[in-house]
Amino acid sequence: MSTNILKGILNMFTNPICELKRHGNSRNRTNSRGEALEEYIKDVFSDTISEYDETKRLEKIAEKFSYLGNQNNPPDMIMRGGDAIEVKKIESRSSSLALNSSYPKNKLLSDSAMITEQCRQCENWIQKDILYVVGVMPNKSLSSSGKLTDVCMVYGDDYAADSSIYERIKTTIRNGITTIPDVQFSQTHELGRVNCVDPLGITYLRIRGMWGIENPWKTFDYVCSPNNHEEFNFFGIINEEKYRSFDPHDRDNIESLSKQNENFKIENIKIKNPNNPSQLKSAKRITFSK
Repeated sequence: MSTNILKGILNMFTNPICELKRHGNSRNRTNSRGEALEEYIKDVFSDTISEYDETKRLEKIAEKFSYLGNQNNPPDMIMRGGDAIEVKKIESRSSSLALNSSYPKNKLLSDSAMITEQCRQCENWIQKDILYVVGVMPNKSLSSSGKLTDVCMVYGDDYAADSSIYERIKTTIRNGITTIPDVQFSQTHELGRVNCVDPLGITYLRIRGMWGIENPWKTFDYVCSPNNHEEFNFFGIINEEKYRSFDPHDRDNIESLSKQNENFKIENIKIKNPNNPSQLKSAKRITFSK
């Protein structure tokens, strides 16, 4: 059976874990925390939070995901037959998200130059909805594991503008560089590269874009009110059209939980259209705390 955000939220609520233990082989503590968060998100969507047999865990993850990525290319994972996921770790609800050379995406496209060939061929696909999963892990512990205090899930088309907005900036910068006299400019996957800067022609300049975006708690502060007295807070936004696209059985499960548990809430809200904030979109706000 496939997985989706609704199943992931249910797994997170029914198997609360705030101290993340699994992590990769990175010697860099910051990266290890990020890897621990990614492994946890895999478990959330694969229903393997309580699976301690690593072989069985990996088999279940392989069933749920058609692609698991790397640190240098988006996305971090793709749900088999479903959405792409980008996982981001920050240290507080006031921190911004570092996206580096990749601008924020409202959709993931198979012809994007930023994705790998393995990602492009993992399924027969042209476009994927992309889910941003942001976890807050305060940098207070000396261990490579970490305490997870907040998780937010929001789709790219509710969070980021159309790609044309960001591409216009990239194109303007590239075109501006080519107007500099006596500059040899070459196209790259970054913003560009200027060759033969010096008389010997041996020096070059790489031009990289370091994109960043305000985190969802700031972006949606008009509909987000975390409970600062609880150990863990979850906040999710799903626009109404996307929410209605999920299997009715999955919607019934999560709506039943909201009726049975007063700590788990699904509410109808309005959110700003990222391309035109004067337009409002109908959406579901899903919250819980532990």
